[in-house]
This record gives sequence, structure tokens and C-alpha cells, in this order.
Amino acid sequence: MKLLESGRLEALSSALSILNGDSAVQGRVESYSCKMAGAEKAFYKKFTADGETTHNLQALSPPEGVTYSRSLSGDEEGVLCDTISRKTLFYLIATLNAAFPDYDFSMAKSSEFSAEPSLSWVQGAVDAALSAVGGVRWRQLRPALWAAIEEEVHLPECRIYSYNPDLASDPFGEPGCLWTFNYFFYNKKLKRIVFFTCRAMSPVCADSGVDFAMDEDEEYN
Repeated sequence: MKLLESGRLEALSSALSILNGDSAVQGRVESYSCKMAGAEKAFYKKFTADGETTHNLQALSPPEGVTYSRSLSGDEEGVLCDTISRKTLFYLIATLNAAFPDYDFSMAKSSEFSAEPSLSWVQGAVDAALSAVGGVRWRQLRPALWAAIEEEVHLPECRIYSYNPDLASDPFGEPGCLWTFNYFFYNKKLKRIVFFTCRAMSPVCADSGVDFAMDEDEEYN
């Protein structure tokens, strides 16, 4: 996966560092090309070495807060679940490896990912999480953020996935972490993924090297 440099997304990521009295948010929004680099080609070969093909379907977990999703696993007594192709699963794992180079997600399972019901569902979940922390600042930032993601990947054409690992596998699963979200906006036609990730930390545990915005009335440009 190749990070596509964007001054616009970098500015938005910087603006997503927000501090209030209860929590400190650190966020990033980044765009990646699905073109494989040298090391990723070797990982992909290993990823499909055990008789799996790129079209084999893997079961996903239902989205958080949703008791069922759209497709049936095939077992009448089974759980309703969505599925993902082996190749798309590889792209999501490779994006995580690129975004968090200090972690290795090679063993991540499809059950740690979910297919989100709709764009409006995801926007509502993001808004609920960030409105409580960002207040006026988030409301000013929100239109610019979604417009930037739309420009990168044409949201109506995207499938949206989330990553919801156990705490031992989550790079944000550390003391003082209050909540996290990790969304992938995947446009298969463009072969591009926008990765939008945020975490809220207890202020005493937040990274002191991050410049947080503390004034909710500050306008975002």
C-alpha cells in the first residue's frame, strides 16, 4: 500500500487533535493506493499460500450496535454475517500495517472486521463520538472532512469496513484509552482506500508531543 500525500488530509488530521476537560482526541485521515510494494507482494503470496484464492469469502463480524447484517452464511443455524473476499481482506490488513508500522497485523482475522451498513450510519457514529469531545470545533470541521474523503474516493462507490480488534491486538488498546474507531472507505474501481482512525485518551495519558486544540470557538480553515 502506498500512502498518497495530501496536504488537505494532513491539515485535517492535525485539526483532529482536540482536547477538552474529559478527553483528548487524536485522529488521522489518510489515503492509500492498493498498489503493492515489494514486501507486500511477499506477504500477499504467503497470505494466499494455504489453498486460499483471492475470491474465497471470509466471514466478518456484525457492525457494533447491529444485531445482524445483510447476507446469510449458508448455515440455517448460523449467525447472519457479511463476507469479504480474501483479496479485500488483504488490502485492509496491509493498510493497517502501513498506517501503524510499529505493529504487525499479519495475523488479523476477518472476524475482527465488519462491513458497515451505510455511509449515513458511519457518519452518525463518527458524529456521535466526536461531537461529545469536539463541540463547535468538530461541527466546523465535519463538512471539510467528509468533502475531502469524497474527493479522494467518491463515497457513493465505496464499501465501508471497520476494524474492531481485541485489546491485545489494537495499537490504541493502552491504559487511558477511552474509545477508538477505525474506518476504511474502499473504492474497488479506483483501487484506493481512505483510512479514518481516531482515539480518545484520558488527558493525563495523552501524548504530550501532540499539539491539541483547546479553544472550541476556533474556526477551522
